Amino acid sequence: MKLATFTDGAGQRIGLVDGNDIVDLSKADPNLPKDMIGFLNAGDAAVQAASAVSGSSDRLPIGDVTLNAPIPNPGKILAIGLNYADHIKESGMDTPEHQIWFNKQRNSAHDPNGPINKPAVSDFLDYEAELCFVIGKKCKHVPKERAAEVIGGYFIGNDVSVRDWQIRTPTMTMGKSFDTHAPMGPWLVTPDEVGDPHDLDIKCWVNDELRQNSNTKHLIFDCFDQIAHLTQAFTLDVGDVIFTGTPEGVGAAMDPRTFMKVGDKVRMEISKLGEIEQQVVAEEAVTVIG
Repeated sequence: MKLATFTDGAGQRIGLVDGNDIVDLSKADPNLPKDMIGFLNAGDAAVQAASAVSGSSDRLPIGDVTLNAPIPNPGKILAIGLNYADHIKESGMDTPEHQIWFNKQRNSAHDPNGPINKPAVSDFLDYEAELCFVIGKKCKHVPKERAAEVIGGYFIGNDVSVRDWQIRTPTMTMGKSFDTHAPMGPWLVTPDEVGDPHDLDIKCWVNDELRQNSNTKHLIFDCFDQIAHLTQAFTLDVGDVIFTGTPEGVGAAMDPRTFMKVGDKVRMEISKLGEIEQQVVAEEAVTVIG
């Protein structure tokens, strides 16, 4: 099942993706939650109810709506660093003994095809294609062999990185958290449709030049390792989003280093999940208070 968060003239809600259409679940079954976190919290009953109305005529062409991040307001966005061997090699780093985690602030969550800001304060704007998943069940101290039970679905993420800000501090959070710098989507794909999340092709193009081309089988710490590790420390809540790492091919590792500039288009594709695309625009550095 593919579930999208979308917006049109009637506001934001969720729908079931069926080919080139979205079944508007708010009309097909008004008893279903209107937002993705509510849907995930409703569990199997919501999935069954959505399946029952999959053939509904209450549908819209995808081209007539704006696709939003599947989880527009995640409680946490957590991302792991240095998690593909080829990316570690190109970065000139050692393979980590332990998982390396940082936060992307939730304000960075962004539509899958929305424009991404080139910051007014930096020219070192980079892309990172990543497999993402969302927590579907509140969890703590989850053993690896049960980790699959808490995943609500998978989607694509661009871990946009401002490299000079990233390397200023060991936490990396500032350089990973600029507004618009976590595009996600195009929709949430449920685990039953994905199958093995550790055998998915992952690719990234910048201006139609293939930059990243790998497979999630090369993850050092896989999705289930990540859940087991994180939940030893703190609770993962429904709607928390996990970025699982990027393979080689980032702009900072090219010779010469090649960063994104205004007008560039970056497109990412993961098998079974679809594709997302953003264009780089100049940030309007306008003071906002209140």
